Amino acid sequence: MHDIGTLAAPATDAMPRQAQAGSRSGVATQAWVLHDLSRGNRPRDLRLESLHLAALEGHELLVEPLYGCWEGNMSHAVSRQPIDIARQRGEDRVVIGNAGVVRVLRPGADVTGFKEGDVCLWTAVVWDKHGFTHRVAGYDAPGTVGLLARRTKVRQDQLIRVPVQSRFGLAQWAAFAVRHITAWGNWRVAMQCYSAMRPSTPGFEPWVWGWGGGTAFAELTLAARQGFRTALIASEPSRLERIRKAGIVPVDRRRFAGLDHRRSTDPSSAGDYRQAEHDFLTAVDEVTDGQRVSIFVDHLGAAVTPATLKALARPGVITTSGWKTGMDMKTNRAVASMNWHVHVHSHYARRDDCAAAVAYAEESGWIPELDSRIYDWDEIPQLARDYAEGGLGTYFPIYRVNPE
Repeated sequence: MHDIGTLAAPATDAMPRQAQAGSRSGVATQAWVLHDLSRGNRPRDLRLESLHLAALEGHELLVEPLYGCWEGNMSHAVSRQPIDIARQRGEDRVVIGNAGVVRVLRPGADVTGFKEGDVCLWTAVVWDKHGFTHRVAGYDAPGTVGLLARRTKVRQDQLIRVPVQSRFGLAQWAAFAVRHITAWGNWRVAMQCYSAMRPSTPGFEPWVWGWGGGTAFAELTLAARQGFRTALIASEPSRLERIRKAGIVPVDRRRFAGLDHRRSTDPSSAGDYRQAEHDFLTAVDEVTDGQRVSIFVDHLGAAVTPATLKALARPGVITTSGWKTGMDMKTNRAVASMNWHVHVHSHYARRDDCAAAVAYAEESGWIPELDSRIYDWDEIPQLARDYAEGGLGTYFPIYRVNPE
């Protein structure tokens, strides 16, 4: 893969704007950088450093990020869990950030359909030949520079123009760029799988549940718009209130706070886990009147998946596009077969899903309402800490890179 840029020595002062604007020989800018810790004594956290981008290829565009939304994968990168992205990419330093809105500064010679000044969502995906997500720029795609840079280069097929005269703000579109498009792609497949099995019993109304998070919240609001009854699990009072206001049944996770299957093999905590699982299934039965869950959105993974599977109805779908609490899952094929359980796994979305999701959002209003402050450029390390500590109370933490 072509290297998109190289990192220069650390910088202490802001780069002059005229130097950032770009030239035929490349672009000088600034970025918050993560170092590969395996290459000696390096700082672990984000560091502000100077950056040099190579000259534009014909299919690339030079852009300036305006707003970004802090994603779970960004915290994974900063914490080096479950993998060290810099080490995996084989690069000395990397720049992350893959959800947001950018403005085109200069299109490459072969670019069509975009011009200077266009404001776009950056899907940040390296697509395979069938239009499925292969890797993510600003995360695990080698040679890419993410949105934690004042300037970056992107591919034409990664941009979707923000609707002209949109009734929504650019920060809202930044919040939409990953979580809602991921939700759109995942829900489309899960809903179609369930529709193929859905009982024809008169009066039957299926339930869709989810484990709290921005993508699950987006997915359940989409399910509710399509007539499903919905419930979302969360523990923070502010999130529970937001769930309620969205017309989704809020389920307080504190009722079963010990529900972490990773502790179930420890004799000292196995009893607590069994009680938490019992309390969880009791809560499911209370809300669904014993019917249980037809589609369960589980982007968490190992900590909750065994209990999630027990909460599924017959037939049922468990659907995921994430693995926040662990990637490995053990299932019983006989139980899954007898209960008509379908397991859906997706990664972000298909290329065609992106434009469809944006068009639907503009038409219907399916877009986040922002409920917290926007972090400025020099506050990005603080945002990383606040997100890691779980004290934000919002599904959509936004940061500003350049002024509108």
